[in-house]
Amino acid sequence: MSTNEMNAKVQQLRELRRMADELAAEIEAVTDSIKAEMTTRSTEEITGSDWRITWKPVTSSRFDSTGFKKAMPELAARFTKTSTTRRFVLA
Repeated sequence: MSTNEMNAKVQQLRELRRMADELAAEIEAVTDSIKAEMTTRSTEEITGSDWRITWKPVTSSRFDSTGFKKAMPELAARFTKTSTTRRFVLA
């Protein structure tokens, strides 16, 4: 791939990422609007002609690896597995 082709691909990638960011912001705004309406109505579920939205509290339990590493560093080290990946960054 020539330098000019690579420059064009990078520009295309930047534009697509910008568009994705704009869409993500719009999606978040519409979602927040729906959540606000659900809060106003004091409901966890709204249904329409071909859709249903639920917004309910969910409780989950997760392992606190940071706390475990502080409390038992030797044991945490024994069960820590290192992996290597490649990160793609456009700066």
